Amino acid sequence: MANQNNIEVVCVTGANGFIGSWLVRTLLEKENPHYTIHATIFPGSDASHLFTLHPDATNRITLFPADILDPAAVSRAVAGSSGVFHVASPCTLEDPADPHKELVEPAVEGTRNVLEAAKRVVLTSSISAMVPNPNWPANRVVDESSWTDVEFCKEMGKWYPVAKTEAERAAWGFDGVDVVAIQPATCLGALLQASLNASSAVLQRLMMGSRETQEYHWLGAAHVKDVAKAHVLLYETPTASGRYLCTNGIYQFSTFATIVSQLYPHFPIHRFPAETQPGLTPCKDAAKRLIDLGFVFTPIEDAVREAAESLMAKGFLQQTPLQSRD
Repeated sequence: MANQNNIEVVCVTGANGFIGSWLVRTLLEKENPHYTIHATIFPGSDASHLFTLHPDATNRITLFPADILDPAAVSRAVAGSSGVFHVASPCTLEDPADPHKELVEPAVEGTRNVLEAAKRVVLTSSISAMVPNPNWPANRVVDESSWTDVEFCKEMGKWYPVAKTEAERAAWGFDGVDVVAIQPATCLGALLQASLNASSAVLQRLMMGSRETQEYHWLGAAHVKDVAKAHVLLYETPTASGRYLCTNGIYQFSTFATIVSQLYPHFPIHRFPAETQPGLTPCKDAAKRLIDLGFVFTPIEDAVREAAESLMAKGFLQQTPLQSRD
């Protein structure tokens, strides 16, 4: 648990990804405790942007190229740290050729390798470990007690939820480690890394006219900086335990599309039917467990603006002539 008076070493896996980069930035900006970071990155991947996140980043970040399927490499990265933020996990919007090898095995075995090496872990899970859950009672707000129906997902060919669910279940089945899990909804905000990540691509595609309803992958959205801050809050809260949903409300993807369309009326954003997630019950304060810890969410409009401007600045999104959205 965080030491409130001294320098503290923590490990962040997947540190150069979208959430990982924001988490590193958030940790560097903390003054008490003063964090230094063991940052694991996939061997050969670019992590140069991490050293631009803070004036003292060079002195406080140590890179550890490590495949999370390599237990020895993971152990070296974790050694000397008081806790681990396990963010690393493959994520793609495309259908993998070999879902077990590309998604499930890295998620599950990578989590086990981290747990073998660590004493306290904040696990970056996902709403994809909560939904889809076809057996969830009608008219009941989805909460942390909901678990994704893995067999349903396998039948539907939805492998990312399978990977995230089995990875989290592996964590809860592991003895001798203090684990707390965070379930982020779709994360949006400025891209600190050079590459386009999957959650940012959801907004990118929507703004380019995609008609994908995100039926099985949506509960809501959150600013990525809030997701990073929530990780740190849970790490620094001694009483934190179990699962914490991290979303600025639960609502239909159609509602989100309307918000984006109002902010960017000149983009060809599709008009969706009202119910893109059949039976989903909306809730403004769905992340009650975090809110009860004093957490305050950034308005989702701010996340959308910052994400869209970043996508355009990095060349991932170009404004096209408005076409029919019907």
